[in-house]
Amino acid sequence: MAERICILVRHGDYHQLTNTPSAHQPFALTELGRQQATEAANRIQNLVDENGWSLNKQVHTSSLLRAWQTAQLAVDGLPACHDVVQTDRLTERCVGNGANLTRDQIEDVLAQDPRLEPLPADWKSNSHFRLPFIGAESLLESGERVASYVNETMEAIGQPGQAVLFFGHGASLRHGAHHLGAIPLQRVGELSMHHARPVALAQSADGTWRQVAGHFKNRLVKTSQLD
Repeated sequence: MAERICILVRHGDYHQLTNTPSAHQPFALTELGRQQATEAANRIQNLVDENGWSLNKQVHTSSLLRAWQTAQLAVDGLPACHDVVQTDRLTERCVGNGANLTRDQIEDVLAQDPRLEPLPADWKSNSHFRLPFIGAESLLESGERVASYVNETMEAIGQPGQAVLFFGHGASLRHGAHHLGAIPLQRVGELSMHHARPVALAQSADGTWRQVAGHFKNRLVKTSQLD
């Protein structure tokens, strides 16, 4: 029996603030990012053709501008896809009311709060850690949100042998793949995602997920897991 397929795509390069967690930054794709998003259409179609899949007409994207633009530009080159659904549930990890502060500003403001313990050295990449800001999430919590949306969507529209596209953000997509059971947690921090390059997961009849096509990016140097 053919399996159901979800294809995860990280957004293209965008105008990110320097030394600032990507999180919910509202900025648009760079020219390079637009090119990456346009090229994503061929990468996705080739992946689908090589594996004998079809594409579902619905495409799901994070509501953050960089992901939505990536989805729109990719869909322009994918005739089978023409219904773009955007949702906050596919966004990157939220850092709450610390949004769009630099790393130094975050550390400084929290150091001034006498109620708090010092931040751990790995606070940006620790999958379990949640910043003590109102509305903040841990990386694992963002992944759980993404995985829940993917599962619900696949149950509603997924068909055997058919791939559904999900455009989002590197860290929350990787942690989402972990919650789906496709990546062990110890591997999540060792991986990143290439801009606008598809990674396909397959769901078997018993509901289990595994990676079947595309490639995650291996980290040569430990960096932030925020996107």
